[in-house]
Amino acid sequence: MKKRAGTAAGGNPRESESRTRSGGSAVRMVDVAKAANVSLMTVSRALNEPAKLSEDTRKLVLDTIRKIGYVPNSIASNLASNRSNVVGQIVPSIQNSLYSHTMKGASDVLRTAGMHLLIADSGYSLDEEEALIGAFVAQRVCGLLLHNTVHTPRAAQLARQAGIPVIETGDLVRNPLDVVISYSNFNAAKEMTLYLAARGYRSIGFVSVPMLNNPRAKERLKGYYAALAALGRERNPSLVREAEPGLTSGAHAMIDMMQRVPEVDAIFFAGDVLAVGALFEAQRRGWKVPERIAIAGFDDLDILRHTVPKLTCLNLPRLEIGRRSAECLLQRLRGDADAAPARLDLGFEIIQREST
Repeated sequence: MKKRAGTAAGGNPRESESRTRSGGSAVRMVDVAKAANVSLMTVSRALNEPAKLSEDTRKLVLDTIRKIGYVPNSIASNLASNRSNVVGQIVPSIQNSLYSHTMKGASDVLRTAGMHLLIADSGYSLDEEEALIGAFVAQRVCGLLLHNTVHTPRAAQLARQAGIPVIETGDLVRNPLDVVISYSNFNAAKEMTLYLAARGYRSIGFVSVPMLNNPRAKERLKGYYAALAALGRERNPSLVREAEPGLTSGAHAMIDMMQRVPEVDAIFFAGDVLAVGALFEAQRRGWKVPERIAIAGFDDLDILRHTVPKLTCLNLPRLEIGRRSAECLLQRLRGDADAAPARLDLGFEIIQREST
């Protein structure tokens, strides 16, 4: 039987074999090094520490790997180095397009650095998030990006004890596990409510997606209440409603609120699809927007710019959150723990349009 080549002195390269076809001979790391005319250490760094190589050298090695069909044994390498070049990202739902912007921003940055992003869906379940964190840590990911900022005690323990960068992105919490890069859901909801009041609306309703297992939705409600307190207005339970995601839910929430509180003149929907559903229903019933009822959303989904009238909303830096989170993670992997603060507020802005 043919023996594998030994590891170069002083290095820690991946020297595991991979089959190109059933019964075929293995393509090894040494074959990559010979084909690219570089050292074994250079090949190892291209796979494990790409930041230590020039862009041209890294590209040469990766192109050679693809050309000759070398497939590294990442499991064996992870066991040896206690770290992979994979970052784990957990979001509440991959069906929700809002999270795609953050995933895209992180992926773009990590790809440039030769890293990979592995995405998991917790289904808005803290127990499922805990299981996913455990699975990622067991696979020796080199970092975690977590949309949730509230976790089970065990999930928090697993993340803290993993010895890897952990970036939270869903809300600007005071005491993050490691680093939090986001905006304040509380402040965003408060400012939108104050904006509607400044426009002259006296009876402002608030509609949210279900708040169970969704601390971000709870923070938005707190922000709405804080604005009412600042305005000296009393809370009216009939002006607050939770609704399942969807156009139909938004329509039903608006109808129900207007029946319960006929004097309501503006509704702040903490979810854009809900706001669009309400707008479509208002048009169907002949209720003029904003003359009869003003409508505001939370995120700046593209459709909000094309409705008639166009919908007022909040512009949240979700793409930038993904980018900055990945950049911070890479900085911490390089040992530059002081490169970014523990809390980074990327802010938000109110986009005023015709619906208010």
